[in-house]
Order: sequence, then C-alpha cells, then structure tokens
Amino acid sequence: MNLPPLPTNEDDRLQALLQYQVLDTESEQAFDDLTAIAAHICNTPISLISLVDKDRQWFKSKIGLGATQTPRELAFCAYTILDPEQMLIVPNAQEDERFADNPLVTSDPNIRFYAGSPLVTPDGFAIGTLCTIDTKPRNLSPEEIETLQALSRQVISQLELRINLVKLKQNITNREQIEIDLRSTNKQLTNTLKKLKQTQVQLIQSAKMSSLGEMVAGIAHEINNPVNFIYANLSYVNQYVNDLLNLLSLYEQHYPNPHPEIKDQIEAVDKDFLIEDLPKILSSMDMGAERIQNIVLSLRNFSRLDETQRKPVDIHEGIDNTLLILQHRLNATAQRPEIKIIKEYGKITKIECYAAQLNQVFFNILSNAIDALEEKFNNHLENNLTQSPTILIRTNIFGNNHFVVRIADNGTGIAKEIQPKIFDPFFTTKPVGKGKGLGLSIGYQVIVKKHNGTLKYRTTNGKCSEFVIEIPIQSN
Repeated sequence: MNLPPLPTNEDDRLQALLQYQVLDTESEQAFDDLTAIAAHICNTPISLISLVDKDRQWFKSKIGLGATQTPRELAFCAYTILDPEQMLIVPNAQEDERFADNPLVTSDPNIRFYAGSPLVTPDGFAIGTLCTIDTKPRNLSPEEIETLQALSRQVISQLELRINLVKLKQNITNREQIEIDLRSTNKQLTNTLKKLKQTQVQLIQSAKMSSLGEMVAGIAHEINNPVNFIYANLSYVNQYVNDLLNLLSLYEQHYPNPHPEIKDQIEAVDKDFLIEDLPKILSSMDMGAERIQNIVLSLRNFSRLDETQRKPVDIHEGIDNTLLILQHRLNATAQRPEIKIIKEYGKITKIECYAAQLNQVFFNILSNAIDALEEKFNNHLENNLTQSPTILIRTNIFGNNHFVVRIADNGTGIAKEIQPKIFDPFFTTKPVGKGKGLGLSIGYQVIVKKHNGTLKYRTTNGKCSEFVIEIPIQSN
C-alpha cells in the first residue's frame, strides 16, 4: 500500500488545525447536523467530518461508523487535503491503485465509494474533509457534489464560530478578571485616599491646634501682664481719687468763697457731675479689668497648650470657656436678637480626656450652631420667627461609665441630601473662605478615634439639630 504524500505546507497546515482547539473534543450538534445532511443528500450510509492530524485522522462527527479515528496512512482524506481546491471522488476503491489494498477497503468497513470535500480555512489550509462513504461503487450527481462542497464550507464556518466563541469566552473571562482586578485596585485606591484624607485631617488638626494653642497662649500672656498691672493699681487709683475728693470737700468747707477764676473752672468742669461720675468710671474699669482677666484665664484653659496627655478635667469648665470665646458671636446683631444659651449641666465628676482637642470639638459644633441660627434669621426662613435663637447644652452621666454632651439649636437643621457627607473631610456647604469642611470631620476623629466615643446627630431640616457626644469617663 502506498503511503499518502504530505502537503507542501504541512507545518503551517497543522498549525492552522491546532488553532481551532477542536481535536479530541465532545460531539456537537451543529457538526452532527451537517454530517447527517451530507449522508441524506448523497444517500450514503457513512458520513464523516474528518480532521487530519500529524499521525491520524480524527472524526469530529460521524454517522454509520463506530471508530473515532484511524491512522493517517489509511485515510482517504489524507489524499483529499493535497488539493484544497478540488474534491476527491473515488467511484470504486477496488479499482484505484492508491486504495485497492487499503485495510479499510479489503476489510470492515469495506469502503467502495468515497467523496471528500476539503475543509479549507480562510487562510487556504486544508485541515480535513467532509466526506461520504458507501460500501458499493457509485458516483455523485453535480447537484450532490455542489451540496457537499457547500456543506464543507459550513463546517469551516462552524469551526470559525467555535474558535470565536472560545476567544469570546476567554475575552469575557479576561474582562471579568480585569474588572475584578479594577474593583480590587479601586477599593485599594479608595482606602488609600480615605487614609490620606484622614492623615491630612489629622495633620491639619495638629497644626491648627498647635498654632491655635500657641496663638491663644501668646495673646493671653501679652494681655495678662498689662491687665494685671491695671487691675492691681485700680484700688490705689480709687483710694487716691477718694482722697482728692475728700480734700476738695475740705477746701469747700473752709473756703466757701473761692477766687473767681477757680469758680469759673468749677462751673466749666461741672464739679458735681465729676464727683458723682468718677467713682462709677473707676468701678467700671475695675469690672472691665476683671472681665479681661477672666477672658485670659478662659483662653489659657481653652488652649491647654501644656496638656498633651489625657488627664481628668472639668468638662463644664471647657464648655464655659468655649462659650466665653464665642461670646461676641452670641450678642444681638441688626439681623437677629441675642442667641440664648441654656445650660442644663448634670452632676458629673472630672472626665479623663484630651482637654484641648475636646474643647476644639465644642468650639466647632457651637460655631456651626451659631451659623445655622444666623442663616435662619438672615434669610428669614420662617415667616414670623417667633422663636428666639437658642442653643441648649445638656450634660449627664450615662450608664455610670459614659459622659454625654448634647448641643442642640433651633436653626436651619441639616438637609437630608448632605447628611451622609457631614463627617467627610473637606465637605462644606459654606461659601468659599467661610469654612474648609474640617470642623465636624476633626470632631469625629477626636471623639471616635482619640476617645473611643461616639459622635451622632439628630436633625429636622429647617427646624433644629442636635449633636450628641458620648465618651468613656475613664480611658481603657
């Protein structure tokens, strides 16, 4: 038996076959339908889709044959692929010297008739055949030949579709993996950005607290010395004035008729008013100096520059000091009446905390409350504005081990759409230059991260807001 020759482009042909990734795969209905149509059209008992590999022919689809493959040297199809442009038709294999002694002719399945149409790839490589086989000699009509050729083209179309589906699935898998990777990367970037924002907030907070503390402490120090001098000497001034007034009274008793020039001067300065008003002025100066001393003390207590560690402090004192610093914003203006402060302090012990940072939280929340009240009255958000602008501060002990501060106002409230963002760093609804969006974010960091507490809020848009601070009385 003569062995079939190899195509001149055998290496490239095999590469073209392998790219379809179809060898040794399960049967598929689309290919089985094509072999069934070929057998029916050509009226043959056997029909095959045969793919010629390096050492074998393997049947992707078969009708009328039990084997799944045969050696390549026995394959009729090995001759068909030699000419991709022509069908191979063998009317009687016993009369063809190429096949007469072929075991497939001399024994089962006793091939007599063979017609194979090459399966030609778009690149022109014949990778196998669609063939029909009969056990008796015969031939095909021109219509049957044309139909077999058309069906062979459909086999290639199915192979192309199959490989495209494989590529598509692979692309989908790749894209899904890319999407998973992107989501993971995005999550990592989001977490990194969140950490960067938190770090930035902490750095800004530290810088602000440090600079604020230094500034407040510096101002307090600069004011303190001259105020102490004034306050300490006011008692002497008061005594000296009383002595002068007593001396003046003695002059009037013993010299009731002064010189005309002295009499004119007495009338010019309005002696009686001066004697009455001068002690009042000195008393006002005394109260003013005492007020400045209290403000200086509040500034020092508010900044607590030298207290960087947690220590027990009087929280009420911190709130009062903060209110004193904000007093100028509580006073009445042309747009609104004075903001009332209602304090309902509970009986509490000293709280272990970072005092300066906690004071900063009170400052930020109270400042926001004042802003909300000013917005309400400046924009006339209520027709009658019958309620006085009010801030209510309540403190109490909760569960014997937590201290709670509630700061409520009857201002504008917080709009529903911005509520999820109010603790985000750099988020603000205030105009440019009015705020940087760090107040509540810093407050959240101080209460939750530094004190292991909670910072929550309740609000009714257009009516009121309440912030609730809860921290452990003692650190863990």
